[in-house]
Amino acid sequence: MKNMYLKAIKQLNKVCITIILILLQSFSPNLMGQTNPGAKQLGMSNSDIALSNDVFTIFNNPAGLSQMNWREVGFFYSPAPFGLKQLSSGFLAYHEPTSFGSLGLGLMTYGFELYRENKLTLTYSNSLDKKYFIGTNVNLHSLTIKNYGSDFIYSLDLGALIYFTDDLRWGVFVKNLNRATWQNDSEPIPVVFKSGFSYDLIRSFSLNVNIEKELLFDPNINFGLNYDLLDFIAIRTGFSTFPSRFSAGVGFYYKNFQFDYAMNHHQVLGFTHQFGLLISLGKNEGNRTDRIKKYLGNE
Repeated sequence: MKNMYLKAIKQLNKVCITIILILLQSFSPNLMGQTNPGAKQLGMSNSDIALSNDVFTIFNNPAGLSQMNWREVGFFYSPAPFGLKQLSSGFLAYHEPTSFGSLGLGLMTYGFELYRENKLTLTYSNSLDKKYFIGTNVNLHSLTIKNYGSDFIYSLDLGALIYFTDDLRWGVFVKNLNRATWQNDSEPIPVVFKSGFSYDLIRSFSLNVNIEKELLFDPNINFGLNYDLLDFIAIRTGFSTFPSRFSAGVGFYYKNFQFDYAMNHHQVLGFTHQFGLLISLGKNEGNRTDRIKKYLGNE
């Protein structure tokens, strides 16, 4: 009898967590941050719309992908946002440069056995004169809620990136351009508009700011700094206004590997931690900033 009671309590807890998760997703998906992967990006409070210089730009601004002329694969894991393992998310991203532009592949999984979201992202990015960049995503979404069934939809994203000078960039990104909705939902999945700037104060120190507007929600301002302290280590910090949160992170570089860690603090929900790994496939020719500037002819 005791075991049956404990089992029932455990199942009830899972149901309650599922309800909370769905409500949080409905009121503000950005609270979870699972749609914006990358420990580097989260360490800067997702202020990187105009920086967009690693493989996770697939999800954050696909235009930036064609800044890189090397293959890259990335892994991202957020094990228990705000102490809830049921909110865990994982991402895989891959970049393939070609003579006709950059191709990208992204995979996402989020949730647990009662509530599960998966997404497959196909990306294409190209540039004009290595100063004007454009990128687009085709996303295939699946949603499964236990005892309620499953649904499948597709959405489209569009991004752009412009170099005004060698050190000043402007980026813009529209998420869910076609306003895709789940079958039994009257409102679309998040439709998000982002625009912002990135400026290299010095070669190793970038300042990033953007404004983000999701339909039905107040605008959110993101601000972040990235400083390559040494050839093998970077430090980051940032904050955002809606929801109000502070972030910090660190990156470690070794040959073709980059390990990133980020910590975010939400004023109500507390701390959460994220981890990322980037693997550059090809000859290592210095740090990321220098490789991109050399490729774009900005050195």
